[in-house]
Amino acid sequence: MARNLPEDPFIRSLVVQARRAQLTRRTMLAGAGAGATALALAACAPSGSAKPTPPPDNSANDKSVIWANWALYLDEDDAGNHPTLDAFTEATGISAEYRVDVDDNNSYYGKVKDQLALGQDIGADVVCLTDWMVSRWIRFGYTQTLDDAKIPNKANLNPDLVNVDFDPGRTQSVPWQGGFAGICWNKEKLPNGLRTVDDLWNPELKGRVGVLSEMRDTLGVIMMNNGVDISGDWGDDEFNAALDIFREQVTSGQIRNIKGNSYIEDLQNEDTLAAIVWSGDITALNYEAGEKWEFIIPEGGGTLWNDNFLIPVGSTRKSNAEELINWYYDPEIAAEVAAWVNYITPVVGAKEAAVAIDPELAENQLIFPNADTLSQVRVFRTLSGAEEQTYGAAFQSVLLGA
Repeated sequence: MARNLPEDPFIRSLVVQARRAQLTRRTMLAGAGAGATALALAACAPSGSAKPTPPPDNSANDKSVIWANWALYLDEDDAGNHPTLDAFTEATGISAEYRVDVDDNNSYYGKVKDQLALGQDIGADVVCLTDWMVSRWIRFGYTQTLDDAKIPNKANLNPDLVNVDFDPGRTQSVPWQGGFAGICWNKEKLPNGLRTVDDLWNPELKGRVGVLSEMRDTLGVIMMNNGVDISGDWGDDEFNAALDIFREQVTSGQIRNIKGNSYIEDLQNEDTLAAIVWSGDITALNYEAGEKWEFIIPEGGGTLWNDNFLIPVGSTRKSNAEELINWYYDPEIAAEVAAWVNYITPVVGAKEAAVAIDPELAENQLIFPNADTLSQVRVFRTLSGAEEQTYGAAFQSVLLGA
């Protein structure tokens, strides 16, 4: 059951809501080729299609649930088990299968969009995706409406995350974890470290730099380095300036790889020595390898984002999925997960629960950031459908040429 718990001021200040801006767009940004345009069209809803209808819920007869998520994103023991998920099964009788299926928002969407459009089962009952992709799923009718009566712990959601522009009142989604995009480096190979995004372009690092295939993080960090408030009033000129830098570093061979979550492997095998990365991944890697990498929010600033639970339209186990979501909104469970993944928990009361696990954990700025830390990051503002297609095509044109 939901509990009355003190509101955490650090968590409450998590997100400064990105404001919408009315912007003009060019018919096509320079450098966006036909192939990239085709990729961007995946952002469009199927022409002439009605929104799909969810099937009847069969949870009462099928006590199981399949969860699709990203790598290094749930507590795990030495045997590869997930203690909090095993505890969920023991407490509820619902068998849970956890699948690391998401490497990148776009690549995952590309695999399941045809089934979603038909209202079919995609092989997952609950999925965790980033804000902007969740916005797309909701817009196309690819999610099921959450039943708050079956998620009483939703009352523990940080109030600042309730009325987001893509899902007012959180009827279709709730946050799983939040985090930062910043830069990291191999401390053994680069003992002097890095301070800014410009340091990634040092000739000594040519061919040993990695960046994320998530446009909003890679270009967002570059735009911040250019002095752009990515949550504010910017448009084509600011985007193109960052894109030109990105294209130059790819074309010159400075950037070796552009990847989703698989960038972790490049750091491990030292194909890349420095990269634009997601915050919690580096803590998890250091746990395994002995503090080999350093993560910072660069001097120009970093991005702030949330990944969110949603229930795909074709799932026949909606109630089971809602019970899973409710489980992870218990502050004690949320604190256990936070202690392992080192991302920002959206659950009010988790910081107080974390003190019981480890008092130092509650001061970790990657999990419970204070106002000073949050002042260094921004949310990439919500793009219109036209902007998403245009900017996405331009970014993909560089990826295709890499």
